[in-house]
Amino acid sequence: MTAISEGETVLALDLGGTKLLIGEVDGEGRILSSKRYPSGPLTQRQAVDLIYASLDDYLETTDLIGREPAAMGVGLVGLVEAAAGRWLMIDPGRKEEIPLAGLLEQRYGYPCRIENDVKAVALAEQRFGSCKEVEDFIYINIGTGIAAGIVAGGRLLRGWQNDSGEVGHMTVDYTGNTPCVCGRFGCAEAIASGGGMDRRLRLLGQRYPDSPLLTLAAKGFVPAEQLFAQAEAGDPLAAKIVTDAADAAAELILNLVRVSNPELVVLGGGVADSAWMRRELPKRLKLPVMESVRRGLTFTTLNPASAGLIGAAAVALKG
Repeated sequence: MTAISEGETVLALDLGGTKLLIGEVDGEGRILSSKRYPSGPLTQRQAVDLIYASLDDYLETTDLIGREPAAMGVGLVGLVEAAAGRWLMIDPGRKEEIPLAGLLEQRYGYPCRIENDVKAVALAEQRFGSCKEVEDFIYINIGTGIAAGIVAGGRLLRGWQNDSGEVGHMTVDYTGNTPCVCGRFGCAEAIASGGGMDRRLRLLGQRYPDSPLLTLAAKGFVPAEQLFAQAEAGDPLAAKIVTDAADAAAELILNLVRVSNPELVVLGGGVADSAWMRRELPKRLKLPVMESVRRGLTFTTLNPASAGLIGAAAVALKG
């Protein structure tokens, strides 16, 4: 891993579905300054234009604290060919090969590296977080969707198409009929992610006509925290959805432990960080399977609001 000189920093960019975060980060993973820019359902070309405009604004309006950024790192949703610096797609409907690292280097003059956003946070866990002394671990992000970064022997697993870690599409419920956007049924993401729980609310709602959640659903997307709150308040529909979510997340973790034999499992993302999951998931993992996980299960120590930005910094520092 790359070390930077005292006083040097890196520029970090975290592009998500609703916002682009840009910040200056030091070699210890401390965010020295940051600024948020709204994004949205963009094409890749539109996202590149947003990155240009936002980074121009950031550099014009924010005083850099370090002497000069030593490098730039970008965390991106979707498929990234990190070694070649190419952003391949957001999803199958938004797919275009863009040499983003080279474009940013040419425009701004800083060495640039790019990475998938979840893999970037796994690198942050390795460099700054719970896994600094761990060679074999799994970082699982349970948020709007579900994905993972799997590190074995100190190296991030990528696969020949750089598409490893899409664990949200591992089937965990063979008896149910919950459809997933991937075309299968019973996937972990369809049951345990924030997006999946919102879709299940609409699928199951007709069975629970008195649930107050139906009024919320009629107004738009229902965040996971509202489902957890309603479950705590005794709503049977919410209880069904979040209990199934905890069960599905536990099955996913147990399957991944069998596949990769990690020393540590780290959970992150907004859904995983909820009080409900922090309480309920460990109860479901008190099984012999987990005895092989020497350091057990832990929740990320990285701030969920800024983990992606720190991940982008870890990408810049990877070297």
